[in-house]
Amino acid sequence: MRILLLILLLAIAIFKLTLIPPALAAETSNGIKIFEANCASCHIGGGNILISEKTLKKEALSKYLKNYDLDSIQAIIYQVQNGKNAMPAFKDKLSPQEILEVAAYVFQNAEQGW
Repeated sequence: MRILLLILLLAIAIFKLTLIPPALAAETSNGIKIFEANCASCHIGGGNILISEKTLKKEALSKYLKNYDLDSIQAIIYQVQNGKNAMPAFKDKLSPQEILEVAAYVFQNAEQGW
């Protein structure tokens, strides 16, 4: 009985972790356009032409963004809004909705391995 319960819980966890919520999926459709217009010149294909280790891959985001492992989308939003070092802040250039959309796009691609 415990094994069956464990298998069921594991299946639910895998199911929840592999699906992107519909709201997040909708936000990524415009996110690609925003990314291409504002981010791709430095982060083409999820890379980083200025600081090679600070890519948009999941491992790098987890390492370099504060609280990424606790709230990934919010950590990306914070970085986009405020910038850091060579990355400019976009809070005055992009609307909050556009920042959310590009953050969702970056998150989705990081999860899928770019």
